[in-house]
Amino acid sequence: MTEDQDSVAFDPKRPFTRAWAAAQGNISDLRTAAYKRLLHGIYVAATVEVTPLLIAEAVLMPFGEKAWASHATAARVLGLPIPTLPGEHVTVVERRRRRSRREVACHLTRRGWVNEISGVRISAPQQVFVELATQLSLVDLVIVGDHMVRKGLVDLETLRAFCAVSSGSGAALARMAAGYVRDGVDSPMETRLRLLIVLAGLPEPEVNLLVGDEVERRKYDLSYRRSRTILEYDGRQHVERVEQWEADLERREAIDDDQWRIMVFVGKDIYRSPGRTLERIHRVLRLRGEPGVPEILSDAWRAHFPSWS
Repeated sequence: MTEDQDSVAFDPKRPFTRAWAAAQGNISDLRTAAYKRLLHGIYVAATVEVTPLLIAEAVLMPFGEKAWASHATAARVLGLPIPTLPGEHVTVVERRRRRSRREVACHLTRRGWVNEISGVRISAPQQVFVELATQLSLVDLVIVGDHMVRKGLVDLETLRAFCAVSSGSGAALARMAAGYVRDGVDSPMETRLRLLIVLAGLPEPEVNLLVGDEVERRKYDLSYRRSRTILEYDGRQHVERVEQWEADLERREAIDDDQWRIMVFVGKDIYRSPGRTLERIHRVLRLRGEPGVPEILSDAWRAHFPSWS
């Protein structure tokens, strides 16, 4: 709903501007508990649940029907795993529609790939990926790409093809990040561990390799088939069912009998001591004869994984 739609009946359960409501004589005082502010000059009834889609609808109101929610605003609508980013974003194709709004960044482009969700125009997933390259780090962008592919929002081939022909701000980083995106990645921390390994110059592990016999086969996060080495991220809390812990111990004992080595990592191994984590992996892979392991690790990982140890 935009300010141009004067013929639309006033509905306080949809975002509305102060000026539009006042012109229709529906609002006496927006400071009452009956309403809540969504953005500067835009309100909704207090009983309405505020969702990313509702915010996107509110963001678009001053910009005309050809505008769409983009960047982090679109990412939030799609449920992408992005860090907390301030402000909202809208993109327009007409220069006359580009304007300054408090809390909203307005972008201008010649054309865009746009989808509609419940009547709200937002950037298509592959375009959101390129847009986010102006807001996120390499690692966070790959996390977004892995999530998009796993959830079926875009397939890997389409994502890479779109990035390959993209231009402008963020396009170069988007192409680099798309090259690291993989099918079947189950969690952001799995992505972080894989990128830590690859950026240090180690061979890239396989994602979700099936290990075991015909009776019992299980997928593991990251694996090296040649050296029979498995890397698992364990994100569980301290309090968990004893039965699950015992089942995991039995599974690990069984795979040890088959001469596989399982290395288990937790959050601190990636966030607090990535250097020591790489030393562990490097040492084990060399001892187990994994092909392609360098004698000395690259320092390229340091720019993306600051160490607190």
